[in-house]
Amino acid sequence: MNRRDAIMRTSTLMGSAFVAPWLGSVLSGCSNTAEEKQAILEAFTPEVKGLIAEIADTIIPTTGTPGAKEAKVQDFIADIVADCFNEKDRKNFFGGLTDFQNKCQEANKNPFEKCDEKQRIEFLTKMEQEGKDYKEKNKDNKEAPAHIFGTLKSLTLTGYFTSEIGASQALEYLHVPGKYEGCVPLKAGQKAWAT
Repeated sequence: MNRRDAIMRTSTLMGSAFVAPWLGSVLSGCSNTAEEKQAILEAFTPEVKGLIAEIADTIIPTTGTPGAKEAKVQDFIADIVADCFNEKDRKNFFGGLTDFQNKCQEANKNPFEKCDEKQRIEFLTKMEQEGKDYKEKNKDNKEAPAHIFGTLKSLTLTGYFTSEIGASQALEYLHVPGKYEGCVPLKAGQKAWAT
């Protein structure tokens, strides 16, 4: 099983657990005017979007199907942050990105974008563990901001598997579904269903 299959199966099984870190922001946000949204999107400079694209593409790389960068997950993440994150969560998001880059620079003597694939995977694995430890430490603190890696990972998975590329190439897609069948076994090597 390759990493994409593992992520896809895990995301299918976990469902809403992946979106939990930013779900509160989505539910409390979505009140920005067009001018406010434009100002927020301007904070997503080419460098910031480039960093997000590289992180997302390391989480879901190009294999037999296009990766997260090709699905333009970085644009999805920018839109979600601009449309749905409240001001506090946006500050935490951008602060988390800065902290992420600083930690990568310290660990690898390079920014994330200049690290090789092995360094990227090792660093993201370390950040994922840091996020789990952070979540455990703050499990009783409802005001603790979400860890940046958890936010990036959940937004990457959501953005990818809801994109045209993710839904039609990484998953089994049937444009016009037939009748509902609640339990249909997958054939060996068949992709999970998008519809």
